[in-house]
Amino acid sequence: MDCKTALALLEPYLDDELDRADARELEAHVDTCVECAAALTRLGDLRQALRDQSLRHTAPAELRERIRAAATDAIGSGAIGSDATGSDATGSGEIGSGASRSGAIRSAAAPPPRSARRWALPPWSRLAAACVLAFGAGGVSVHLWNSGPGPAAVQTQVARDLFASHWRALAAATPVDVVSSDRHTVKPWFAGKVAESPLVRDFAEQGFALVGGRLDYVGDERVAVLVYRHGQHLIDVFVAPRAGSALTAEAAEQRGYALTPVRLGDQSAVIVSDMDHEERSRFAQIVGSAR
Repeated sequence: MDCKTALALLEPYLDDELDRADARELEAHVDTCVECAAALTRLGDLRQALRDQSLRHTAPAELRERIRAAATDAIGSGAIGSDATGSDATGSGEIGSGASRSGAIRSAAAPPPRSARRWALPPWSRLAAACVLAFGAGGVSVHLWNSGPGPAAVQTQVARDLFASHWRALAAATPVDVVSSDRHTVKPWFAGKVAESPLVRDFAEQGFALVGGRLDYVGDERVAVLVYRHGQHLIDVFVAPRAGSALTAEAAEQRGYALTPVRLGDQSAVIVSDMDHEERSRFAQIVGSAR
């Protein structure tokens, strides 16, 4: 892959829109290209900066009150200014009774019915009402933008990313980027690829053999994934790259697969597998006791 192709794929890569083959080819290129690696870092930093709440501002309450008061006054003035002295029956009675031409002219020039005059507001009041609606819609939009997704929505998205990453790995030709059961091979492989290399242990004696590791993405974060095998079950352990990482998930199940949060050394981690509850609990206990 050349730099031109790689640079065009960086944004789809961060949005998790590439298939696994293209994503791995791009990752291999970025690992050896300083320019593309810097561009990927800049894009990631920009995405993170745009989520900074300090960039968003809420309209002050005083402005809202002034707009509301102005709208109320405008509507009230328009209603008070309408002429309430006319009568519906006067004109129609003169014309219907065969009155003289002058009576018909007076009837034609008579003010419109009261129901019509009630809604015939001056143009400036309609403009004021439009401004109020625009400010109101803008205020709602700003509020929704500032509020952002709640904790529940974030947790749901993280869980979706974890399941999707595990399923992509199962469908790939190989679920690992580095194949080894030697922790002294797997741990150094992650150096420079994630913020902090994870603790790597082989639990083959307990029935959970280390297969290797790979890099994956959860949201915007590049994370280390340790891959284990237990019988016919392939197990992914996603390890948070640093403290305060978004890689936190509650226990969940979907399509026969389960998420199990755990601690691996001093890092947060999430186990994804299709093992039964007893096996998952035993593996989580083993991982949590690793030092």
